[in-house]
Amino acid sequence: MFYKLIYIYIYNISILLTVPVPPLITSAMNLLGSDPFSRSPSYLDEDILIRKLLLTHDPDGRRLDSELLLLLTEHIMHYATTSEVPVASLVGNISNVEELSSLEPLRQAIYEISIQLLCKCSSEGNLHMRTMVLFDMLGKYNWDEKMALVLAAFVISYGKFRLLMQLNPWHPLAASIAMLKRLPNDLRALKPRFKALSLLVKTMMDVTKCIIKFESLPLSHVELDQEISVAKSYIYVAAYWVIRSAFTCSSQITDLTPMKPEQVHSDSTVSAAWELSSLVYRLSRICSCLRRQVDVCHQQLEKKIWEKLLSLFQEVPGDNQEVLDTLFASTNDLPLKDCSSQAKVGVSELNNKVVMLLISKPELLPIEKLLLLVQQTYDHPLNKKYKGSYEIVWVPIPSTNTWTDAEVRSFNLFSNSLPWYSIRLPWLLSSAVVNYVKQAWTYTGEPLMVVLDSKGMVSNSNAIDMVMIWGARAYPFSASGEKVLWEEENWTVQLMIGEIDTLLASWVEEGRNICIYGSENKEWIQELNSKLTEIKSAGVQLEMVYVGKRNLDEHVRNILASIPKENHTDSISFTKIQFFWLRLESMRRSKLRLGKSVDTDHILKEVSALLDFTDKGWAIIGKGSSTDIVKLQGKELVQCLNLFLSSQWGENVANLGFLDAIRGAPEPIPLTEPCSHSNVIPYAKGLLEGTAICEKCKHHMKKFVVFE
Repeated sequence: MFYKLIYIYIYNISILLTVPVPPLITSAMNLLGSDPFSRSPSYLDEDILIRKLLLTHDPDGRRLDSELLLLLTEHIMHYATTSEVPVASLVGNISNVEELSSLEPLRQAIYEISIQLLCKCSSEGNLHMRTMVLFDMLGKYNWDEKMALVLAAFVISYGKFRLLMQLNPWHPLAASIAMLKRLPNDLRALKPRFKALSLLVKTMMDVTKCIIKFESLPLSHVELDQEISVAKSYIYVAAYWVIRSAFTCSSQITDLTPMKPEQVHSDSTVSAAWELSSLVYRLSRICSCLRRQVDVCHQQLEKKIWEKLLSLFQEVPGDNQEVLDTLFASTNDLPLKDCSSQAKVGVSELNNKVVMLLISKPELLPIEKLLLLVQQTYDHPLNKKYKGSYEIVWVPIPSTNTWTDAEVRSFNLFSNSLPWYSIRLPWLLSSAVVNYVKQAWTYTGEPLMVVLDSKGMVSNSNAIDMVMIWGARAYPFSASGEKVLWEEENWTVQLMIGEIDTLLASWVEEGRNICIYGSENKEWIQELNSKLTEIKSAGVQLEMVYVGKRNLDEHVRNILASIPKENHTDSISFTKIQFFWLRLESMRRSKLRLGKSVDTDHILKEVSALLDFTDKGWAIIGKGSSTDIVKLQGKELVQCLNLFLSSQWGENVANLGFLDAIRGAPEPIPLTEPCSHSNVIPYAKGLLEGTAICEKCKHHMKKFVVFE
């Protein structure tokens, strides 16, 4: 017996340094009996206890955010014992806390639990009976919720007591209330008691966290019967001792009310500290065993989910439900939310649809890329046609294994604003799923759009560039469809502009001449505008679109604002200019991903040329879907326009058309003999339209079709 008491004393030495040994040993012997760590009396035999506890357990299916309630409880307990800022933060959860605390059933439950806790227990048997009565009261809640509610009820009472004692020395109202309650003025002798109580509450919270972690595991998605059974047996016993310890902690507060000054220094204070310390030791052992078993369940669960994902993506399922259930494995039947309505959604809403998984950091995308993505999907002209055929689900993955407050804030901001679906609680996403995304889909932090067809099979490992280029027109967004779309495309004004602006799209559809130009040289832009305005004033139908440069900055924004409105009545906005360059970047990435090169692919060559322009001005003039395009740059462009305006350009436009007239603007070189220059280019749709101008002599060239 003596060696066990010595062990207890060593275990609690950090708490009880100020307490003399002899009275302690006497008090502890009376308190603990012959064996403080053996099984309790017969009515506490674990098997019988578990059966009794299960008889009280009848959950009604409601869900309480026990993790958030425990976090709030931790904050109260922390501020009750120290003035330091707590480690865990409520930042990003304020609205959830307010919603949680506003629930009337929750307030009523905590109030009723508080009444039970503050009733003084007269004996050990009475303490057990009151614990079981409280389990009866909490029968409709899950195990983690029972414990979170009891801890919240106790900590609220303890927080009130500590607040009163903290204000007592200097606040008259607090001093008067403390006097009426006959609370002791000098709490220094009670310091070991309060330290032991704080340590016990912390241990109770640690146990509760283990149970919350277990309850959050999506165990229904795999088979772990043996591991789960062992863990649950630990949980039942742990729940009993946490709630029973809450009664003991509450009695520590109620015992202080009638305490006389001489009782503060009596052996009863020492006994109380020892009683708390013995519970700390018991719960610590339970917590250690429970934590190990929960970790075993977690590891086995992750292993099973990983194996299941590998298996699912190697076979062709009947539909996409099992794949999505595994990817979004959750204890909740509604793991998703509709960001536009905030409604909770199940994976059944995605049945037989093409599902696009937008995988990114919680910060999602730079705002201009995000706006383009929204425009190319939700706001795309073809969205109504394909609405209901596909859905986008945002899957945010943090930079590290744990979510930061900043990442939570970002997720809350975007998930409340997007027109798509998102995972409702992304921090609960299985680590096996995260690892699968990183390894199988090579996610490294850059946004991905993994496309699952209506059967749940991966049809495209990254369709984000495809969506940026063609929008909803790229449905069903498969990798094979991307190749087909490129085979149908030519280098045209229509491809360059796409659907970034409704006015530009209407100009393309009407077949108007459009001049797209870019530069950051303000003088060059003014000279170009002057020449083009002169051409327009003579009756030539020509629309001008300024797009700045690839790396947009405030200088480009200022140039856009300074361009005379009479020249650009309906010029596109700075945001739409960003869209123009983002689409070109997507085009280049898409082509390179398909193995194309600038030497063999005309579109890639032209796109790369635009993206790689430095400060030299350039202009592309064309119309609609025609491949007949004129591209000029820098001084060459201005000189060409000067020659065009100084010649009989009106007659040339009437005879040749505006584009051919521009091409032939440089005066033809007098021929002393026939020009032998020839140019062989790959066939493309539209090349036979219009005329061709010799680059050497500036005369018209004849066209021939060569079959190889």
